[in-house]
Amino acid sequence: MSETAEQDGTDLALLQLLRANAREPTASLARKLGLARSSVQARIARLERLGVIQGYTLRSDYASARLIRAYVLLSTNPKMIARIVGDVKRIAEVESLSAISGSYDMMAVVAAPTVQDIDRVLDQLGLVTGVERTMSSLVLSDKFRR
Repeated sequence: MSETAEQDGTDLALLQLLRANAREPTASLARKLGLARSSVQARIARLERLGVIQGYTLRSDYASARLIRAYVLLSTNPKMIARIVGDVKRIAEVESLSAISGSYDMMAVVAAPTVQDIDRVLDQLGLVTGVERTMSSLVLSDKFRR
């Protein structure tokens, strides 16, 4: 298999299996894909080198961890994006920040133990230089997650 960024159907099936359970043993993945264990290991190594697989991380059950989540839309000054990203990255409760389309420019995912903590983070986000306005929604429940 050549070292390219393109994935074939087997790579896509492997990625789907890893999304469902990143800790699944290689031997089990190989059985499900109908490949040799060494072939699966080689594919995973190649996908890591290419940056398709960028790491293995904890996926938290927010309810068990007793965390409240909020989605926060940010309208920003486009000339200040780099500064905004840097300032928001320093707020520990912000799990992710994404550029989005629509009437808002970015979306932050915030997780904290209490509504008061979420409120404090919302205040912090509103004070970031370059953030012009925000709109937030608390997550009430997850209907499903992958």
